[in-house]
Amino acid sequence: MTTTENRSALTKDWPDAPTSAEGWIARAGEVAQLLAVDAVARDKGNAAPHDEVQLLKDSGLVTLLGPVEHGGAGQDWPTAYQVIRRVAAADGSIGQLLGYHLLWFWAARLVGTKEQIQAVEADATTNKWFFGGAVNPRDNDVAVTDEGDTIVFDGAKSFSTGSRVSDVTVLEGALTGSDAHVFAIVPSNIEGLTFHDDWDNIGLRQTESGSVTIDKVRVDWASAAGFVDKQFQPRVYNTLNVPTIQLVFVNFYLGIARGALEEAASYTKDKTRAWLHSTVDKAVDEPYIIDVYGDLTSKLWAVEALADAVALEGQKIHDNAWDVTAEDRGDHEVRVAAVKARATEVSLEITSTVFEALGARATASKYGFDRFWRNVRTHTLHDPVAYKRREVGRWVLTGELPEPTWYS
Repeated sequence: MTTTENRSALTKDWPDAPTSAEGWIARAGEVAQLLAVDAVARDKGNAAPHDEVQLLKDSGLVTLLGPVEHGGAGQDWPTAYQVIRRVAAADGSIGQLLGYHLLWFWAARLVGTKEQIQAVEADATTNKWFFGGAVNPRDNDVAVTDEGDTIVFDGAKSFSTGSRVSDVTVLEGALTGSDAHVFAIVPSNIEGLTFHDDWDNIGLRQTESGSVTIDKVRVDWASAAGFVDKQFQPRVYNTLNVPTIQLVFVNFYLGIARGALEEAASYTKDKTRAWLHSTVDKAVDEPYIIDVYGDLTSKLWAVEALADAVALEGQKIHDNAWDVTAEDRGDHEVRVAAVKARATEVSLEITSTVFEALGARATASKYGFDRFWRNVRTHTLHDPVAYKRREVGRWVLTGELPEPTWYS
């Protein structure tokens, strides 16, 4: 359980909702300030982040992509990525949770019919649903059985980010006797959905990413996203799930890296001592320390700029969702692969190298500097970055566009 003090620290009387992208990014910064206060203690406590999710709801960040007419912010993905980055700088776990939530909130647009998109986004925005997702392509497919007016999901997934703190969960499975895959949104407390609370990894400890059992979860056919009369209505846009979520990854990696760099710099200014054999009195005048911060900051700025550029390129595809071509999608995925590779490498470098500018005393557990590296290291193993570089290399040498899969 979170303490009363922590609940108080995560509570704020929020003014009227912002009306611009800049305003929402600033609000994410305010959320980050609240999360930063006890981020180290919460990482150690590893409690279910109910209060943190409530903070995301109260601040309006959960409905960032929601339609304005239903109380949402009506913002786009480039803004959402910036918001994710701001939150992740304070707390990588909550940054990931917010990123995954926004991805699943948007999933109706990815595969749904126009009528389904309108209905889901109205309900999700009005009720401030927080989304989780029981979708992990490395596991065996969940079986989906047609039983007349309903379909039944049956199986298990080893990861279900958001599990116990979510209001609704996205299920995905393979329709028996067909090549079709089915997405559906169900209440997280629906009978047959069991979250096992077994996420115990070195990083991202508050993401509620444990396993789930899906035991005969029954859903109306009308809730099967993108299906009309039991037939899926395909379009190229259906395959934008990978580049979009990969950019979510990129931005919470970069957010975590920025958080590490900023917190390290603050420590260096106040606590790091100059080396006894140095010719300077203050750590901030040490040439090697200055070089560390100059080098890491330059690398971070470069990847942030690339991430922002790729996000804007991607938004052009989102704006043209019903007419996007395979070439549009492929070209975008190559760019996403490139920034994913760089963000992975730079975030790992920053979160480990900052220790060289901190000194031995900074390894005390009370400072929690290790959490930044643990968080990035845990998630950057999601899919091998070498395969991202391969996508870029094949495109350079042969013009080959990545074949849409669960990871490309």
